[in-house]
Amino acid sequence: MTGTHITYAHVLNGPDKGRAITEEEMRHVLKDDTLGWVHIDGNHPDAEAWIGEHLDYLDPQAVEALVDRASRPRLTRLGDGLMIILRAINFNEGEDPEDMISLRIWADAHRIVTVSLRRVRAIERLDARLSQGEGPETTGAFLVALIEDLTGKIGDFQTDLDAKAEALEEQIIAESGDHLRGEVVNLRLQVIAARRFLGPQRDVIRAIAESDNPVIDAETHREIEEEALKMTRIVEDLDELRDQAMILREELSGQLSDRLNRNMFVMSVVSVIFLPLGFLTGLFGVNVGGMPGVNDGDAFYWLVGWLSLLVGILVFFLWRVRWIRFSRRRR
Repeated sequence: MTGTHITYAHVLNGPDKGRAITEEEMRHVLKDDTLGWVHIDGNHPDAEAWIGEHLDYLDPQAVEALVDRASRPRLTRLGDGLMIILRAINFNEGEDPEDMISLRIWADAHRIVTVSLRRVRAIERLDARLSQGEGPETTGAFLVALIEDLTGKIGDFQTDLDAKAEALEEQIIAESGDHLRGEVVNLRLQVIAARRFLGPQRDVIRAIAESDNPVIDAETHREIEEEALKMTRIVEDLDELRDQAMILREELSGQLSDRLNRNMFVMSVVSVIFLPLGFLTGLFGVNVGGMPGVNDGDAFYWLVGWLSLLVGILVFFLWRVRWIRFSRRRR
């Protein structure tokens, strides 16, 4: 149904299981006892009006949630149906995966309505399975298939972030990591953006598993509960990644501070050595009467010799002080 607000529409059970249906057929399917599914492009200008006109038998709160553009993961039970809002990893070209896509779902025993503002690959995979006659036949099975797909891709995204963090840690420890500061910041922002939605999503999936709605049978309960456990692990791993990113940032700051301290130490050594030399050469360079050695042809060599001796004493003193501090640290 390209070019319309209806992206996909299928019959999920009965003799026509998996068959794609027209908009006219779908209106009847969504009102009778045959389980049907329709996916609507929420960005289409006709989408909101169509939902208000043809799904007016749904709870008004559900209709409002389906068209609301500002959403976060949540679950609301309305009569015999469930209003569910989840987030999916963003695989659209040119967009960031952590900029997760909102997926709104109305589900009851006889109809499933999904709405998204952007392309959702999980919905496309469900459409492909149904077109081959292999998709879910009940509302509970539909929710399980969708949640498993979303959670699996979120898990892959978290695994990629984890691998990226491990690689950054090895590079930062092995070498100076100034050029990695941008990557560390980007990693931290990705984790924060994803964690914002995945915490509530974990709670929603757990709430679905614990719901006493008729569409959540015993098998659906067990399978969605397993997905809730997976999401809990993902969220915990993201929390650990967030802390790891902070530690990497602190390590980079520590490396920069150590480098500045070394540079300051070198400058201090140079100052300690050359400051007295500059004072003495300036003193002996004044053009006034009474300066010693003015009439002595060997006075310049004596001055250079004494200055060299002074440099030697200063170098020995600095080396001795540093050796004493190193010895104390070893104790």
